[in-house]
Amino acid sequence: MSIELKFIDSIHQVSASEWDALCVTDYPFIRHAFLSTLEDSLSTHAKNGWQIAHLVAYENQQLIAAMPGYIKYHSYGEYVFDWAWADAYKRYGMDYYPKWINAIPFTPCTGQRLLIAKDYSINNLLEKIVPFLKETCQLSDLSGWHGLFSDDQLHQALNQQQIDCRLGVQFHWFNKNYKHFDDFLSQLTSRKRKNIRKERQEIIDQQIQFETKEGSDISEEDMQLFFRFYCNTYHKRSGHAGYLTANFFSQIRINLAENLLLIQATKESSDGSTNAIAASLFFRDQQTLYGRYWGCFEDYQFLHFETCYYQGIDYAIANQLKRFDGGAQGEHKIARGFEPVFTYSHHWLKAPEFQTAIQHFLIEEAEAVKAYADEAAELLPFKQEK
Repeated sequence: MSIELKFIDSIHQVSASEWDALCVTDYPFIRHAFLSTLEDSLSTHAKNGWQIAHLVAYENQQLIAAMPGYIKYHSYGEYVFDWAWADAYKRYGMDYYPKWINAIPFTPCTGQRLLIAKDYSINNLLEKIVPFLKETCQLSDLSGWHGLFSDDQLHQALNQQQIDCRLGVQFHWFNKNYKHFDDFLSQLTSRKRKNIRKERQEIIDQQIQFETKEGSDISEEDMQLFFRFYCNTYHKRSGHAGYLTANFFSQIRINLAENLLLIQATKESSDGSTNAIAASLFFRDQQTLYGRYWGCFEDYQFLHFETCYYQGIDYAIANQLKRFDGGAQGEHKIARGFEPVFTYSHHWLKAPEFQTAIQHFLIEEAEAVKAYADEAAELLPFKQEK
């Protein structure tokens, strides 16, 4: 197999038709439109620490594989936290940055991270790709390479290549053939069911209503208002305006319209006009709803839970989606029926002394993560089967 591997510094060096021909599902974040929107809107750029370096593989001038990749000069926007590793490098007088990551920026959603043409074997390709990545790091100032939120197929294949795995936990909601929200609630214990009904009633009592918009029904004005919500919430939470630019939201509205869902919370003001006070932006495919971004101007009791979770569950049930991925972290999701699921990332560091230390750390951490997932499962609000 004569395969040429190389990095490209723009997604536009590959046509959308070539790239998307390798996508075996409608998972939105790996598609050319999503990655190009990040790039064209300057949400990913060398100046903000996301230097584009997608890995592509050709055979006989035909694209046969692709991995979205970036040279990183920090660890922001990754959601697999390695700040302690960077600090350890610094204490030893070594540089942890730059590093190369195979990831979807600002998107902690498990899915394809290696696109492969039909009739090609993932294991055979990785026998070429893994040595290539290692050699690239050895011959450059990259400290190593990392693959974040890999799907199960890539996770298993990288395990076979003996690339160290890091275990994580998220909380996802699963649709067990529910017909409506009350059908879901009926599966919960009495106390948890009452708590959720109380939270939803509080929203009604505050005279907050919701409007759901999809695809072409989402206007440019909707997106610019959402960007203001997004920036305001990031400012309050972390002191900066967020990772994504206004142009990202404008462009994604057009480029991935069929995958977008916007839920706006509205409230009547004293002058009788109705104004949006908060919103949540979701992506979806045929199987899954992905909760991605949220923001508000004012805080209302239970507004976040309703806008980001209960409205999403309503939508998933109505549209017969199988899963609702509510994003990274969030133990508050457990009481609302979101179940612990494992996530996988893979890591290779070229410094031998750190390879050994990280291997020991990952083994110990994995045991703690498994114990945490077991404890979380015990706290789920579902009735116990008799």
